[in-house]
Amino acid sequence: MSRLLLTLKAVPAIGVDCSPLTPARLAGMSSAAIAAIELQSGNRRLPAGELFDIAGEPGDTLVIRNACSKLDRIGACMNGGTLDVEGDVGAFLGAGLVSGTIRVSGGAGAFAATGMLAGTLHVCGSVGDFLGAAIAGDKQGMLGGRVIVDGDAGDRVGDHLRRGIILVGGNAGDYCASRMLAGTIAVRGKVGALPGYAMKRGTLLLAGAAELPATFNDCGSHELMFLRLFARHLASVDSAAASFAPRGERVRRFVGDRANGGLGEILVTA
Repeated sequence: MSRLLLTLKAVPAIGVDCSPLTPARLAGMSSAAIAAIELQSGNRRLPAGELFDIAGEPGDTLVIRNACSKLDRIGACMNGGTLDVEGDVGAFLGAGLVSGTIRVSGGAGAFAATGMLAGTLHVCGSVGDFLGAAIAGDKQGMLGGRVIVDGDAGDRVGDHLRRGIILVGGNAGDYCASRMLAGTIAVRGKVGALPGYAMKRGTLLLAGAAELPATFNDCGSHELMFLRLFARHLASVDSAAASFAPRGERVRRFVGDRANGGLGEILVTA
């Protein structure tokens, strides 16, 4: 299997839009043609060859090495293939991802997976605010696919989430699942203030007790078949997702946010 290697030469002074660098877009291009691709950086456009050393052959896999937080929009609107990133990345990782797999060995900035349609995004480190959330002016955030974050996530995870699965291995910040429309979010660590705020529908699965808004109704303890099916689905995805399988089927179920007629659910495992 052929793969293309892009190695960052030095940390850019300001952020760089790396969205043109995806496996499908670079397929069949020569090294010279790839080096000539212009990347937006502030009010300048920089040739990719000025920022990266280029090696290998374009194919189904693209590897970005020595990545840093100044590289924004990595994998945005990517359609197919595998993108492996060694290091940290900036904002809008995997924004509008159509298909394929993005793996990041470090952390990511704000608005990762916003507008994502399908595929898999796996961040081994932590992510900033608004994971899978809608950007300003949009009424829907993530629209499908799977996001796995091994570390922590910032505030507003899944804000306006429309569809898909978000798995957070560490802690999540304030307003987790706020204004959520559908989909599933699972957090293995703790969550901050007001999880589920203005939630319409969908499921937020928490590994332990949390301070929920007063506008959620306590529906008592239940054994839910959904959790068994959810665990089977995660096991069928890959080992990283399988580690998020619920420990059991008994949970305490809360429904809301009833302040705006919401029928979402927060499931708290024992």
